[in-house]
Amino acid sequence: MDVEETEPLLDLHPAPADLEAEALRGLSAEPKTLPCKLFYDEKGSELFESICEQPEYYLTRVETAILRDSLSEIAAVLGPRVQLIEPGSGAGTKTRLLLDALDDLVSYVPIDISREHLLGVAESLRRDYPGLQVQAVCADFQQTIPAPEPDRPARRRVVFFPGSTIGNFTADEARAFLERMAEVAGPGGGILLGFDRRKDPQALIAAYDDAAGVTAEFNRNLLQRLNLDVGTDFVLERFTHEARWNEAVQRIEMHLVSTTNQAVQLGEHTIAFAEGESILTECCHKYGPEGVAGLTDRFRWVQTWTDADERFGIQFLETV
Repeated sequence: MDVEETEPLLDLHPAPADLEAEALRGLSAEPKTLPCKLFYDEKGSELFESICEQPEYYLTRVETAILRDSLSEIAAVLGPRVQLIEPGSGAGTKTRLLLDALDDLVSYVPIDISREHLLGVAESLRRDYPGLQVQAVCADFQQTIPAPEPDRPARRRVVFFPGSTIGNFTADEARAFLERMAEVAGPGGGILLGFDRRKDPQALIAAYDDAAGVTAEFNRNLLQRLNLDVGTDFVLERFTHEARWNEAVQRIEMHLVSTTNQAVQLGEHTIAFAEGESILTECCHKYGPEGVAGLTDRFRWVQTWTDADERFGIQFLETV
């Protein structure tokens, strides 16, 4: 049965014109930037899954181990009859662990900007969890998102935000995101999120520049997506991937560095690149043991779980 016949897709996907405007805004800035949400077309989502399997990329393994080891405790803290909402949904091992553990789960709401990836996730979950209502939403989760009403009432809404994605935001952006999620979760709801801890910068750089070159391909695929969806004429071979540690703001940065003087056409605009000039494509902020608790008064800290080496943390914040 077609997935859209089983449950309608709430499609709030941004139009191609929006992507062009965002790309132009970022590439006209000084320094040049592109939003990391543009990584996640169908190929980008597949490449990210491959990144998570690379030996240098500890984040997924450690977070999954924390979740697995603390699952019964996390489920008890969240309680029964939850509507689980996941912005930037993956529906991989971490999500399924939570789906299996929660008592009398009311519905699962995966939110993703990649329509094809989202439809595949929804179809797979409906097949594997026939009694679970899956309410897929295709949207940019950095915008206001209406949470769909489930068929039966939930006791609380919980936003699940694993993978240290919160680290992609500046402090102001993280605060704004948390405040939007507080609106989504509503009174008595909460957010269960993963955050990466500060550690040796060399280990961090290796995690974002694996020896197999998967992260480099993932980064350059952003340019290929603009070529396909917006009509730019980037030559991918003229850009190299580079991961840098920025001590001043405690973050890893991913850059695409131009290997030559060149020009790229974007609609009616010509974007010039000097040799060595870069596009900042992603920032990954690292946190102390407090995580993001305290960034906003819309949540109160409830509990944090971590691994023995304190490399990563999962925390639950409750709306107030």
